Amino acid sequence: MSDKVIHASDADFETTVLHSETPVLVDFWAPWCGPCRMIAPALDELAEDYAGRAKVVKVDVDQNKATALKYNVRSIPMLLLFKGGQIQASQLGATGKAQLSQMIEKAL
Repeated sequence: MSDKVIHASDADFETTVLHSETPVLVDFWAPWCGPCRMIAPALDELAEDYAGRAKVVKVDVDQNKATALKYNVRSIPMLLLFKGGQIQASQLGATGKAQLSQMIEKAL
């Protein structure tokens, strides 16, 4: 796991994501979710590739129910791209690194 991937909680989501100076790709996931584990290496790579220009943040939906509820997370993995505290793009379900990279590039 990359040390560049940030794990956010209900308590620090606003500070970590909504008040970020750079775009933030948020992965709503859970440890028991197979597709979530499948895309984890791509997220690690993206965190390394975009270090300093964008953040990759993971939110465990089982541990952070308030945040998951606020963003209407009904299925995981669900990825939201935030810029300036607003959702810029979303992706439901597992996808490849290239598609996620495109989401980040559009926000930069």
